[in-house]
Amino acid sequence: MRILHVIPSFYPAYIYGGPIESTYQLCCHLALNGCNVRVLTTDANGPDKVLDVEKDREVKINDEFYVRYCKRLMPDSVSYRLLRVLLHFIHWADIVHLTAVYSFPTIPTLITCKILGKPVIWSPRGAFKRWQGSTRVQIKALWEWVCRSAAPKSLVLHVTSEEEARESLKRFPRLETFIIPNGVAIPDQVRHHNNNGILRLLYLGRLHPIKGIENLLEAGKILSSDHELVWSLTIAGSGDPDYTESIRMKIKELALSQNVKMVGEVRGEDKQFLFENTDVVVVPSHTENFGMVVAEALSHEIPVIASKGTPWSRIEEVGCGLWVDNNYKSLAEAIKQISQMSLQKMGQQGRAWMVRDFAWDTIAKKMITLYQSFIKPPFNQPN
Repeated sequence: MRILHVIPSFYPAYIYGGPIESTYQLCCHLALNGCNVRVLTTDANGPDKVLDVEKDREVKINDEFYVRYCKRLMPDSVSYRLLRVLLHFIHWADIVHLTAVYSFPTIPTLITCKILGKPVIWSPRGAFKRWQGSTRVQIKALWEWVCRSAAPKSLVLHVTSEEEARESLKRFPRLETFIIPNGVAIPDQVRHHNNNGILRLLYLGRLHPIKGIENLLEAGKILSSDHELVWSLTIAGSGDPDYTESIRMKIKELALSQNVKMVGEVRGEDKQFLFENTDVVVVPSHTENFGMVVAEALSHEIPVIASKGTPWSRIEEVGCGLWVDNNYKSLAEAIKQISQMSLQKMGQQGRAWMVRDFAWDTIAKKMITLYQSFIKPPFNQPN
């Protein structure tokens, strides 16, 4: 089966957060399960940077699949070179998996698939969800209207949670949705170092207003004022420089410099070190379609406090975390509450859940089944 992924940015453009890791892992595991996978993308790596990658030919990734990085000409994902090769790549594919909504490749991909009669699995990655800080709502509505006009007959939405399905159907009520969560890489073993009586909190992710970091800092101010708990918070991630600086100023304004440190983006061994020295991961987002950091934390046996803006209500049912209202008072109370709970037991229950339901091989096989259901037989079987 020949699968083309069209996405505005791709591995290793981690500045764009969790979707980069999840799409990369999905492609790896699709290839490991015998699929012929190609990715068409740009070299975008944030507003002002590009990836240092080959742009004139396809690049083989991990000996498993190929990626064609196209040079972008403007911020985000505008690439005329991508347009020039788009027809060739889509013509090759049995099915096209389109990721993202409000980006340059979206409308040309939909139109080309409509002309060629190719089925499309569309992953909005939370783009259709709205919150009080949503911007350019009218422009997005116009973009969605164009997408509806350009949509091929065989088009379905892939979403990662029931909440995302409901939000997406508000904008595309006639489309069928399929819920397949992101997977998570399960480490072979986990280690945790002694906390010396300090509750070590971690925020890990993109620095953006939608992530609710200000609420977490306000919760920290309550904890410091109460003097009931010895705690620390590490903020790991990158984002817009001006917003990042505003978070630094907020930490100083709330007199939290002794408790809170910002370490920037972490990968590889540095990320592993963080997990080994963390007791609780906090995800205070206003909205998330999935929240990769929740799955990553649980796979490392770390309990999670997640806001109700995330689709992780089951963490309380499974017994591996708390799902709380998205405000600073609720976050502060949740941090106090979880400090009195058995973190080790919660972590073990969370890891078992991830192994059972979220391992990448399991998720890839579910996606392959979805692909096959939309390809008219006979399709190209893997060798």
